[in-house]
Amino acid sequence: MTTDLPGPSQESVRPLLRPGARIWVAGHRGLVGSAVVRRLTASGYQVITRDRDRLDLRDAARTEAFLREVRPDAVVLAAAKVGGIMANQTYPVQFLEDNLRIQLSVVAGAHAAGVERLLFLGSSCIYPRLAPQPIPESALLTGPLEPTNEAYALAKIAGIVQIRSYRRQYGVAYISAMPTNLYGPGDNFDLETSHVLPALIRRFHEARRDGSATVMLWGSGRPRREFLHVDDLASACLLLLERYDGEEPVNVGCGQDLAISELAGIVGEVTGFQGEIAWDASKPDGTPRKLLDVSRLASLGFVPRIPLRDGIAGTYAWWLERQIAEV
Repeated sequence: MTTDLPGPSQESVRPLLRPGARIWVAGHRGLVGSAVVRRLTASGYQVITRDRDRLDLRDAARTEAFLREVRPDAVVLAAAKVGGIMANQTYPVQFLEDNLRIQLSVVAGAHAAGVERLLFLGSSCIYPRLAPQPIPESALLTGPLEPTNEAYALAKIAGIVQIRSYRRQYGVAYISAMPTNLYGPGDNFDLETSHVLPALIRRFHEARRDGSATVMLWGSGRPRREFLHVDDLASACLLLLERYDGEEPVNVGCGQDLAISELAGIVGEVTGFQGEIAWDASKPDGTPRKLLDVSRLASLGFVPRIPLRDGIAGTYAWWLERQIAEV
C-alpha cells in the first residue's frame, strides 16, 4: 500500500510546517479534532476535512485514495473510538480493532500520498497502571496496563510504534503526542460512553434539576486525575507541529492533578447542586493516579491557559446551550 521513499537520515533541522500549510484534520467533528480545527484556522492554516459519512477511516483503500487526491502538507490524526470505563469494558473488541484500522489506514495512506508531516494523538492510558508519578514518556512498556482500558491502550501503543517505525524506515517527520484527560466544548455527555468529567456535569445537572438529595458516583473518589481543556491541547498540537521533530512521544497535560472527589465537588458547585455526594465502592476506580510529566512539552514553551474551574464552567454553559437548542 505504501510507496518506496528514501530511507531514514539522522535527525536534522528541517522545515516542519510552512505558513498557510494545508492540513487535514482526521476526526474534525470530535472533541479534539474540532478544537484543533479552531486553532489551526485562527493561525492562518488551511484546514481540510472530510465527514465520516463520506470517508470511513477504517477503509484503507478509500483513505489512501482520498489522501492522494487532496495531497495535504500535513495530517493531524485526531480520529479515534473513545469512551469511559464502562464503554471500554463493554466493547474492548471495537476499541482495539477500530482504532488499529484507523491508525493503519491514515498513517500508511499519508505516507503513500507523500505527506511528510503527521501528528498522531494517543492517550495517557498507554502507561502502566502503577507507573511512577508524574509519568515520564520513558515509562512506556515498563509494566502492566490498567485492565479496564487495556484494548484501547494497546491500540494507541501500536500507533506510537507505527509512527516511530515510519520515521526510522522512511525518514518522515511523523510525531506522536499523548494527551491527559481532556474536556471542553464538543465533549460527549452520554452517560453510557462518556468520560468522567462530562458524566459528572450531566449527573449533577440532572440531580439539581430533579431536586435529588444525593448523587451516587462510581468508585471510591480517591483516584487522582489530571485534566486539560481541549483548547489548550489544540495549542500544544500546533506547537508540536511547528517545532517538534523527534521519535519519542510527547506528553500533553497541565502538570497538576486532583482527586475525583475534589473534581466532583467543583462540578457540584459549578452546576449548583447542593445535595450529598455518595460513592459506590463496588464499581471500579481504574488507575489510582495518572499525572503526566510534561517537562518535554514545557521545554518547547507550552503553558496551559485555562484554569480547571473556568474550563468546567465554560463546558457546562456550552452543553446547556446545546440542550436548549435541541428542545
